[in-house]
Amino acid sequence: MSEHRSSLSYLKWPLITTVIGLGLTGWLGWATEGSMAGVLSFLMVGTVLAALEIALSFDNAIVNANKLEEMTPVWRQRFLTWGILIAVFGMRIVFPLAIVAIFAWINPFAAMHLALADPDEYSRIIGHAHGPISAFGGTFLMMVALKFFIDEDKSIDWITVVEKRLRKWGSIRGFEIALVLVIVMLISQSLPGPEVGPFLTSAVMGLLVFTMVDGLGTYLDNMAGSTAAIGAKGGLGAFLYLEVLDASFSFDGVIGAFALTTNILLIAIGLGIGAMYVRSMTIMLVERGTLAEFRYLEHGAFYSIFALSIVMFLQSLVHVHELITGGIGMALIALAFYASIIHNKREA
Repeated sequence: MSEHRSSLSYLKWPLITTVIGLGLTGWLGWATEGSMAGVLSFLMVGTVLAALEIALSFDNAIVNANKLEEMTPVWRQRFLTWGILIAVFGMRIVFPLAIVAIFAWINPFAAMHLALADPDEYSRIIGHAHGPISAFGGTFLMMVALKFFIDEDKSIDWITVVEKRLRKWGSIRGFEIALVLVIVMLISQSLPGPEVGPFLTSAVMGLLVFTMVDGLGTYLDNMAGSTAAIGAKGGLGAFLYLEVLDASFSFDGVIGAFALTTNILLIAIGLGIGAMYVRSMTIMLVERGTLAEFRYLEHGAFYSIFALSIVMFLQSLVHVHELITGGIGMALIALAFYASIIHNKREA
């Protein structure tokens, strides 16, 4: 029955969220500024934040769809319900507060008060944490991309000259880990002395988290026999993997949001609206079997992830505008989509 759903039907909840979110944004603008100019300003920033989130997370939707196809129906539904709550409230509200609490050595309630009472100082602390956050996210995302390409069992290549060689390197145990560590070491050499330690620590943490989550997923998928194991297979491991992946994707959007506004409530509303559209894109990709129909779309997403990981590492050295980051990702996915159409025409 899902194949008969119209494209518009997938936008039902995102559109409802948009109406409610923009309504709250307008109210927040009036409560904060007390003028129509403030309302319009808040509405504009909220809309830009939502668009930024969609642009930065489209590749995330493709990877999510690929993983969801492997998950059991129960865990798939859990991800689409609990997962979106964690994504919106956890990453867009709790995560920035946690960063400030850790770096300012204050409790979360004090961090919330700081965010509302002194947003400029709150933004400064977030900016100070940018280097370690970029190291963690860059390392995790690069491992995600390399795991896809450096795989002996991978049978479909888009950019053959690159992917065929990477596939051969899959026989070298731990090659992707060594490659990431080399890149991390090279980046760290260009950092000021006091920033090297936090950068390396965060990068190693990103590597450890990826290894643990990926290992847990493999372990659960290999379990057999008990009822609990059958329930966990294709479920908990994949769920945790997707949650950490979403968190890594969110780093760039959350940090970039502070370049537009320091109001944490406005950031949460804007990014939350965008996250709902990403969720609906994920559902549409799964139900319509789009990844199977366009064979290189997944490749484009992982190239985009690799590009994002490079950008996140570079963010430790120079500022890269979020529109450039989102533009690169969208361009790579668009090229993969076009290549898939050309392939389908040749096959026909």
